Amino acid sequence: MTTLVALPLWLVVLGALFAAWALLDRLLVPSVRWVIRRRVGRVIDELNTRLQLQIPVLNLTKREVLIDRLLFDSEVMRAVDERAAESGAPRQAVMAEVERYAREIVPSFNAYAYFRIGYYLARRCAEFLYRVRLGYADDKALAAIPPNASVVFVMNHRSNMDYVLVAYLAASRSALSYAVGEWARIWPLQGLIRSLGAYFVRRNSGSPLYRQVLARYVHMATQGGVVQAVYPEGGLSKDGLLRAPKLGLIAYMVTAFDPKGERDLVFVPVGINYDRVLEDRSLLKSLDREAPRRGATFALATTLRFAFHNFALMARRRWYRFGYACVNFGAPLSMREYMARTGAAFGGDKDARFAAVETLGRELMDRIAAVVPVLPVSLVAAIFGEDSAREIDALQLKGRAHELIAALEKDGAHVYIPRTDRDYAITVGLRMLTLRHLVLERDGLFRIKPGEEPVVRYYANAIAHLLPRLAA
Repeated sequence: MTTLVALPLWLVVLGALFAAWALLDRLLVPSVRWVIRRRVGRVIDELNTRLQLQIPVLNLTKREVLIDRLLFDSEVMRAVDERAAESGAPRQAVMAEVERYAREIVPSFNAYAYFRIGYYLARRCAEFLYRVRLGYADDKALAAIPPNASVVFVMNHRSNMDYVLVAYLAASRSALSYAVGEWARIWPLQGLIRSLGAYFVRRNSGSPLYRQVLARYVHMATQGGVVQAVYPEGGLSKDGLLRAPKLGLIAYMVTAFDPKGERDLVFVPVGINYDRVLEDRSLLKSLDREAPRRGATFALATTLRFAFHNFALMARRRWYRFGYACVNFGAPLSMREYMARTGAAFGGDKDARFAAVETLGRELMDRIAAVVPVLPVSLVAAIFGEDSAREIDALQLKGRAHELIAALEKDGAHVYIPRTDRDYAITVGLRMLTLRHLVLERDGLFRIKPGEEPVVRYYANAIAHLLPRLAA
């Protein structure tokens, strides 16, 4: 019993590794999971006492369960049968394709990651770059939204910062589930984005099977009361103007909506504007078909050069934040009330359904346009845009700006006036344009720097939809 047994060193090391793995798998991992689940449970209980829209059960359901529900949805199964019959492919192969789509789309929401990590990072990032302001919110109408309603925030798309900014400012109301494009499907970003409740969308997929899987997930999320955020424009505005809506996701939501069902479907219009959009020049350059197309390396080098320049300004104490970033929340649109008022029906034939969704899309875009905030840079840029070749002194500029502010406010536009001081707002807008060398000063006169007219026009275009009404 006391005989010594000699073992090779590699076998001892291998046995120790297996023992450590067994200890970790059977004892430590379950304990850590229990601690994490307990902390997440406490976070959810705390949040549901103060959020206006509580976290729905669907958000807390395990991802594998949601994937299985999507895989065996009756509409998805019908689409699988049709695809198999049309293509002659084995049904198992088509189901494998559907499972791949489902795993790609379905998020894995984590309340702790969203409200403890995501919110902290969003707040720090937004407030580091901008003076963040909640300009206007129809609090009375927002408070009247039924607690069990399916709420969808619909907003204009100015910058990739929109995701961060709106998630930060809407965190007191609920967690938002975004649809994000293929750009976010890179490791390790996609895991973080999924944990924040976002779901991935292939923007230009021509596969009817994929679109059916996506449609059923959106229906499942809407029916389950998940609070969603949608950009009807479908992408970033490249010239600063509001774009025509692309209504695919909204169509998925309203087509399956039952006005007599348990939940109402409520759209909340959101208007976003910035004194400076980080991507402004690259967006404008994408409109120039003759401009050389640059690769990812050039984009990375440009980003690093931009960051280095700003860090150098910080080191010399000459750095300013990029002006104001403002979000407005408008009056919500109840689909029950909308369908009763207009007689709209979304369950008819394809042409009638398409026309009904288009009409709804126009109303949503009108509501978004009405709450886009007028910020100092857009205001001053609009004045320079009236005659891009003229020179104007500070007194003339302020006089014209005061006229424009009064007319916009009379027409119902939401003009953000920092410090409730109009002269200060005009000074801030002009300073931002001169610091960026978009506007030059000579002998007390200001004019657009030659060659920078498109950039100034880009910022004026943010409120261009509000200006024609003044002349009407």
